[in-house]
Amino acid sequence: MRTLKEAMPGQRVKVVKLHGQGPVKRRIMDMGITRDTEILVRKVAPLGDPIEVNVRGYELSLRKADIEIIEVEA
Repeated sequence: MRTLKEAMPGQRVKVVKLHGQGPVKRRIMDMGITRDTEILVRKVAPLGDPIEVNVRGYELSLRKADIEIIEVEA
């Protein structure tokens, strides 16, 4: 299993599955991140939190707790 946390800046990945449950998963889905969504990793903060991504034309900033539940493929 590979998570969004392991993606490098400039890399485009595709969401395979969202793990977790409750409000964290709901918040991610409300951002438009669902299965088969393409995500472009723009920038990663020096300590890895937060990361900036492009999703469906929107720029988002995601926390480390959020990116750890997003399973992706290259």
